[in-house]
Amino acid sequence: MLHAEGGGWVVWREGGVALKGRAWAGRKYTVNKGSEVRTPRPPTDGLPLDQVLLSSPSRASAHVPLRTQSTDHTSKAALTTQGDTILLHQLFCDTEYAVHGIMRRSSSFNTGRIEHLYQNPQTHTEGNMKLHYGDLTDSTCLVKIVNLVKPSEIYNLGAQSHVKISFELAEYTANVDGVGTLRLLDAVKTCGLTNSVKFYQASTSELYGKVQEIPQKETTPFYPRSPYGAAKLYAYWIVVNFREAYNMFAVNGILFNHESPRRGSNFVTRKISRSVAKIHLSQQEKFSLGNLDSKRDWGHAKDYVEAMWLMLQEEEPEDFIISTGEVHSVREFVEKAFAHVGKTIVWEGKDENELGRCQETGVIHVKVDPKFYRPTEVDYLQGDSTKAYQRLGWKPKVTFEVRVTHLMSGDDAGGINMMILMRVFCHTSTDME
Repeated sequence: MLHAEGGGWVVWREGGVALKGRAWAGRKYTVNKGSEVRTPRPPTDGLPLDQVLLSSPSRASAHVPLRTQSTDHTSKAALTTQGDTILLHQLFCDTEYAVHGIMRRSSSFNTGRIEHLYQNPQTHTEGNMKLHYGDLTDSTCLVKIVNLVKPSEIYNLGAQSHVKISFELAEYTANVDGVGTLRLLDAVKTCGLTNSVKFYQASTSELYGKVQEIPQKETTPFYPRSPYGAAKLYAYWIVVNFREAYNMFAVNGILFNHESPRRGSNFVTRKISRSVAKIHLSQQEKFSLGNLDSKRDWGHAKDYVEAMWLMLQEEEPEDFIISTGEVHSVREFVEKAFAHVGKTIVWEGKDENELGRCQETGVIHVKVDPKFYRPTEVDYLQGDSTKAYQRLGWKPKVTFEVRVTHLMSGDDAGGINMMILMRVFCHTSTDME
């Protein structure tokens, strides 16, 4: 027998069948001879999440859960919502999960960002991904879906997630982001699954708002500065309440800003990358932004999706900050994006009269427009993900320069739109944990 210590994948054979399981840091595992411990990382190509994901048994595989000194096999299912869902879907497809998506009803096609996930994108033929109409504002539909799928993992990423727009849609934001989380948790409770479901809530660095310390840690006091942040604050505490009241495995992932080419085009990073790409292609001359000096801890959705998954593989539920620890301003993001297409931006003027001019051509490409200012600004966010590194073995891999390049490369190629998606990934009792 082989004792494997530390985080990683353990691969061994039983009865001529290759088996694989997860090894967790600081614990000992006993497996057969010939086992192989590999780098701690789930198979993923990276994706974003935004609505609700469920999972239930699909088909047998050669993967089994690896438990400390135990041979028990436990079935698993997962439920997730919008945003990073596409990246999460790819992660679970790589591990033979069946995926079920929740899609809001729309009079126009809103599946553009997931067409590549269909078995046949031209005919929208479903493979191991199935879509269902639903909404986080409809508790009856959530109960039906949870009861049908009986997930073992739920990733709630659904939200009205645009901070500036939340000031104009404050009630709707509270209904979806705050009460929507309660509806989903209550659906789990109504279906009698509190003892079998692991629940991930997509929390946010906007909880810190008017920051009380730098960098922000799990123990830093919250001070949200927007209806979005306030709604997410309710969601955070209702998750904690269900964890303590019903002994439910429910965690908050306090994710700082994370980007990918699938990000919605009205978010500042995508607005910048798309506009710069259009300027480079002579399709546009200039664009307007708000607070150029706002500083953020920007990561890549591909890295952060992995962290979400890792949180639900723990034995005890805990909340984690996921961040890079690096801070960059909107102004710096603009400069890096233009540098990608061979342009140097020089700044002139101050405050509302500030302009970004191309040094090579003298053409003004960037203007400041006060209409993009928030009523209450969040000036500086920087996360400390030490706990995630120590407990999960997680750390970011994609650098800031590569993140900007990734966004620019995606938009040079035409970009991809975002949509609300709920996925269900399923596995049998012989699937990998």
